Amino acid sequence: MPYGSRLAATMTRRLGRECVYTPSARLALYLALRRWCRPGARVLMSPVNDDVILFVVLAAGLRPVQAPVSMWDGNIAPAAVPESTWRNVDAVLTTNLYGMPDRVIELRRRCEGLGIPLLEDAAHAIGTHVDGQPIGTFGKAAAFSLSKHVAAMAGGFLAVEDARTRRELELLRDDLLEPARLRTDLAAALRPLARSAVRTFHLVRPAWRTMQRLGLLERDDFRMPLHAPRLARSAREAPSLTAYEPWVRVDLHDFRSRHGALVRGQLRLRLAGLDANLARRRAGTALLSGTAWASPALRDRSTRDGPPPVFRAPLLVHDRDALVERLVNHGVVAGYIYDPPLDDYAGPEFVEPSPAPSAARWFASHVLPADPLLARRITAALTKEQATTAYPSLLAPLPEPTPGTPLGK
Repeated sequence: MPYGSRLAATMTRRLGRECVYTPSARLALYLALRRWCRPGARVLMSPVNDDVILFVVLAAGLRPVQAPVSMWDGNIAPAAVPESTWRNVDAVLTTNLYGMPDRVIELRRRCEGLGIPLLEDAAHAIGTHVDGQPIGTFGKAAAFSLSKHVAAMAGGFLAVEDARTRRELELLRDDLLEPARLRTDLAAALRPLARSAVRTFHLVRPAWRTMQRLGLLERDDFRMPLHAPRLARSAREAPSLTAYEPWVRVDLHDFRSRHGALVRGQLRLRLAGLDANLARRRAGTALLSGTAWASPALRDRSTRDGPPPVFRAPLLVHDRDALVERLVNHGVVAGYIYDPPLDDYAGPEFVEPSPAPSAARWFASHVLPADPLLARRITAALTKEQATTAYPSLLAPLPEPTPGTPLGK
């Protein structure tokens, strides 16, 4: 029986697509990129994305091409992508940032017309639908994460179109997996329990401040250090997951460790509670979408289709960085901030810059990703901190960056 087949079967029933179980969404995405993109291929993607995803793309031996995005949700704006860019990309990678869906119908139409694959990063988007169809069923493949919506801090899936492709990917996955270790399994099983205990006993603030003081966080800022000379040397070995592991493993060191029965059993229990989790997220999203800080994209989705079960609700605020620090005092750690955009962060040596970067820069520097499961606490904290809503200036262009210098810091 293939590794993780019981978990994969559960997700297959949910999506109606064949699924491959993986220890993480980042490994699932790497499998998809290797399967559908030849080395050297150019992949269109949003620059408002986790830096880990950038390094997964580079590890697959691909050239990331940064797309213009919507300033309201950070996802690709297909109509703003120049025709010259469309003619010269080999694949499109969605983000579905924070669970706000990409413009997948238009992207699928474009990809079909060009004969290139649409690959979906659905790590933030379990339970999100577009026109009644679940995200993760529009492209050739979709990577999902269990560490997000069910707070498992481990586990992922790659959803594909047919059983033959699934079997091919299971073999590729097995070649990349590292052996199971009891210590790794125990850590993976205990991490979500420890996080739950910290929240239950209202220890978020002291725990987070202590980790900061002791240097236990792998990121000093929203982005990890690039280490450009070392990254350039790694390109000589691409495609190679091992060569890029120092970057790909950040925040999840066992991203390709084979999980034993302990972790897989815990994941089955958590996956069984997914629908209840999504219901709570919808309720929290409804509350946050009615606030003055909600992105218009969030309000629009909530009005037309009901509240989506977003992973994080995009709020737009002034002085976001200072506000993030103050929210810790209210027991709220605001993660998943992707600032600066990837083209400003990595530069043209490693990515092709966006032809229209202003929207990405504005959104990345003003968005506050709010956990809908903490909607009341966050709303109360923002009210107490007198947070003000951010609006883009229509009178002056956003500043151009100094090459290699992050914006908004």
